[in-house]
Amino acid sequence: MKNSLSFLPLFCVLVSGCSLFGIGSEVVKPLAGGLTPKALYEKAEASIDAGTIENAIEQFELILASYPNSKYAIQARLDIAYNLFKRKKYNRAINVLEEFIKRHPSHTSLDYAYYLRGVIAEERSSSLLDNLITDIAQRDVQTLSDAYKYYEELISKYPDSKYSKEAESRLFRLVNALARHELYVAVYYTRIGANIAAINRSKYIIENYPNSQSIPDGLHLMAYNYDIIKADNLAADTRSVLSSSFPNYSPSYSIKN
Repeated sequence: MKNSLSFLPLFCVLVSGCSLFGIGSEVVKPLAGGLTPKALYEKAEASIDAGTIENAIEQFELILASYPNSKYAIQARLDIAYNLFKRKKYNRAINVLEEFIKRHPSHTSLDYAYYLRGVIAEERSSSLLDNLITDIAQRDVQTLSDAYKYYEELISKYPDSKYSKEAESRLFRLVNALARHELYVAVYYTRIGANIAAINRSKYIIENYPNSQSIPDGLHLMAYNYDIIKADNLAADTRSVLSSSFPNYSPSYSIKN
């Protein structure tokens, strides 16, 4: 009995020796340096006030990494998207919003997320071309199409949202821009003698953007191309529609380069 008791302290030393010398143990560091999600959020807001947006984004991202299920993480994702947008990092901003929409399908700020996604896509179409191309219809039409789709989705899902009202006014501008883009293409086809292609583009304007300001030009250009391919009856019918719907019309485009 005495021998076994004397062995006990030595056994305890041997067993505890691993922790005493740091063998097989890890030092657990506190999350986010011990800062709470609220403290991190306040720190990010302070960075925004100070104009250090990149620091703010890093703080928001730290909230996501350290406290992904907190209410601050949900708001942080929206703040990251908005501040990326302000920094003209459009693709990253849209990706963050897509993730927000996926993760929080019933959140009260979802209509804002849809709206902001449309605004960013619309803004992305201008960027560096603003000083060279004043008509947005001559820019990257894919981004305009994306914005149009995003706004339509917002209006469809949240018709009573205050953001849907703003989206409707933005849609009007986008519709006219997209229709003008199609008209530019139709005029180009006319110039190179691709008359059937020009007619089809003109039809596309009428069928897809019936309330746009390019409808009369589309009808006029269609009749012009019908004349060239000797489709006299179709040309006459098209001019009849043009004159009855737009009696004071005069072309706002030119076939000449």
